[in-house]
Amino acid sequence: MGMRKAGRCSRRWKSMEELHTMGRVNTLILLLIHFFCFLPTTITAIRKDIGFEPSYRPCNTTVQGRYFLTDDNGYVCNAISVDPQTRCCPETGEKFSCQGCNVLSQCCNSYEYCVSCCLNPVQTSKEQILKVKVAKPATARTYTSVFDYCAGRCRHSSESVVHENAYLSDFHHCFSLPSNSSAGTIGTLPEARLSGINVVVGRQGESCNSVCKLRGQSCVPNKLVVLNHCDVIQKYMSCKGACFSSVGADQPAEVVDDAPKHMNPGSCLYTQTQSMLSCDGSHQHTRRLCPCA
Repeated sequence: MGMRKAGRCSRRWKSMEELHTMGRVNTLILLLIHFFCFLPTTITAIRKDIGFEPSYRPCNTTVQGRYFLTDDNGYVCNAISVDPQTRCCPETGEKFSCQGCNVLSQCCNSYEYCVSCCLNPVQTSKEQILKVKVAKPATARTYTSVFDYCAGRCRHSSESVVHENAYLSDFHHCFSLPSNSSAGTIGTLPEARLSGINVVVGRQGESCNSVCKLRGQSCVPNKLVVLNHCDVIQKYMSCKGACFSSVGADQPAEVVDDAPKHMNPGSCLYTQTQSMLSCDGSHQHTRRLCPCA
């Protein structure tokens, strides 16, 4: 009888120990659940922020102007309003502004607005300009970006000056593709490249130097290449006898009606040898097409 009672007490004690052990395990589990579920979010936030990359993209800007500058987003602003951290202009006002620009000639009277207008994808083809060389030598690099091109082209252009020391007009900041560009001038209107130029038909036997001088102007040699195309010549001359390739320093020109028959009277002439183009050239049986400014 006493042994049975002792056995029951022993079993009860073991059951109580097991319950106590289970209680401690459950408590531990609850603590672990609480720890993982309610872990402070600041820890994950700190891990997300680890790194050295800035959260913003700094802008490239022009540096030529005294009062204004243009960023590579196409905004123009004064130097005071530039964000000191990003170097970007405030995104207010007109993006890709062509203020003071002749969109046809792609020339502007302000450097900063020339760059802004040039950055507009409608005005400038990225595919084309990335093929353009910065300078004439074959070893010269090509432009690395649209901003690089616009900032460079708007600053200087040999096609906007006459006699290398005077501007053709106030619109001398131009971003059109250079006429010698391998990227091609196809799609660049001749009218655009003749901005500020007076195209004059000379008299029989006159050189372009004489034609322009009579108007109180000078012949612009680097514009002869623009006129040296049949479709351009035909806008200014009748070309009744068609248009032919020829060789001579008097081209582009039109053969006068009373010229010998073998010269195709009434026809227009252009040269495929551009190195022969000259303001001095003349011929007794032709009338020259001259660029004056």
